[in-house]
Amino acid sequence: MEEKDIKKRLVELLEKSYSPYSNFPVASIVIDENDNYYEGVNVENKAYPSSLCAERNAITTAITGGMKKIKKIYVIADIDIPISPCGACRQVMSEFSTKDTEIILYGTKTDDELRYNEEEILPYSFKL
Repeated sequence: MEEKDIKKRLVELLEKSYSPYSNFPVASIVIDENDNYYEGVNVENKAYPSSLCAERNAITTAITGGMKKIKKIYVIADIDIPISPCGACRQVMSEFSTKDTEIILYGTKTDDELRYNEEEILPYSFKL
């Protein structure tokens, strides 16, 4: 799948977000080391700490599908700048990333994109 198609699919996924409290839909696609694709959206809950970000949703789905390492992860939100993942998502990304993992961030209302590797998006991440 080409990146323009991935961005189009991310925009479609925003419609599946369950975000009635924040009204801030987010979608993510993970590509694993075997080029398998996994999708996720944010899912909110009245007990807010029980909510799940799109990135972690896609990563946990990928793990269930057998993923060991993230090759690429894409994230989008309906905003005018590329989305910035939260700290928890950055740490989970780091757990399943390599030095070659690409993190690509979009906003629906801009053509701008941001690209990072794992070390750039979370310097000094917690590692065992």
